[in-house]
Amino acid sequence: MLRKSSGSLPLFSSGVLDRRQLLALGAGALALTVAGRDAFAAGKAKPIKVAAIYTVPVEQQWVSRIHKALKAAEARGDITYKFSENVANTDYERVMRQYSEEGADLVVGEVFAVERPARKVAADYPKTAYLMGSSFGPTKPNFSVFDNFIHEPSFLTGMVAGKATKSNVIGLVGGYAIPEVSRLMQAFMEGAVSVNPNVKFIVTFINSWYDPPKAKEAAFAQIDKGADVLYAERFGVSDAAKERGVKAIGNVIDTSAQYPGTIIASALWQMEPTIDKAIKEVMDGSFTAADYGPYSYMAEGGASLAPLDPKLVPPEVIEMVLVKEKEIKDGLFRVNVNDGEPKSTL
Repeated sequence: MLRKSSGSLPLFSSGVLDRRQLLALGAGALALTVAGRDAFAAGKAKPIKVAAIYTVPVEQQWVSRIHKALKAAEARGDITYKFSENVANTDYERVMRQYSEEGADLVVGEVFAVERPARKVAADYPKTAYLMGSSFGPTKPNFSVFDNFIHEPSFLTGMVAGKATKSNVIGLVGGYAIPEVSRLMQAFMEGAVSVNPNVKFIVTFINSWYDPPKAKEAAFAQIDKGADVLYAERFGVSDAAKERGVKAIGNVIDTSAQYPGTIIASALWQMEPTIDKAIKEVMDGSFTAADYGPYSYMAEGGASLAPLDPKLVPPEVIEMVLVKEKEIKDGLFRVNVNDGEPKSTL
């Protein structure tokens, strides 16, 4: 396992592509399509070589889901697995090239702030499969993307929060206002309003993926303004909720055991459907550039609502939420995907 020194995570800079700029890359990618069409045709014998690149510690909730899924595949004997954590954006391309040169069959990571260099590396290694968390689309022949589409259970946790608040003020603390974060917050807010039209929101972004003290301070400020339920998109928020005796909503992972009586609902992300699909396609030679986002939907087993505790959530609220959950899974209710930056309404 390679370990890199921790670096900052500047998200927005002149070097980051907007959606129009990225579309322009598609023209150049077309030239690679014919050359890469048969790159994976022969398939791979297991275990295949998988490498992952993380810009934060593997303990961070979002990355931990990817790491967990890859460790499970390693335990099954499907892959060998190595990873680098705390990789600075300025060092990302070098690490990505190193793993590609070493013969990784599949490279997994998240390229939200390094879209252009990451796609350049993929173009240089057309016989390597890449599966990257990204705000943009896939690039032929070998650059696939994924996302944590857990907006569906986020809506359900919003319903719980909307019924739980007594002050009618809910606080949300997020990392960056990028689509991956914004859509979860928007769904949560819609869920809360659907059961409590009087609720107001305080929204704060800390502009960091991993800064628990900063997230905690932002949560304290929201509590001081009247929030009695907090959406804990980042680590540190639940600590503030626990200290001040208010409720919190978990995100991506279930931390209710660490915060008993504080976390009343959590929207969970399971990365296994996404990872297992990519591994299978590399093995059988069918891997190609694709959007793996749908494998994070509830219908695919990529997202779920953590079990609700009747000691913390009234039975009638649990029943209402479970009815809506079934409607989502049955295709009778569709949660909006709203990538717009959420705003405070208080």
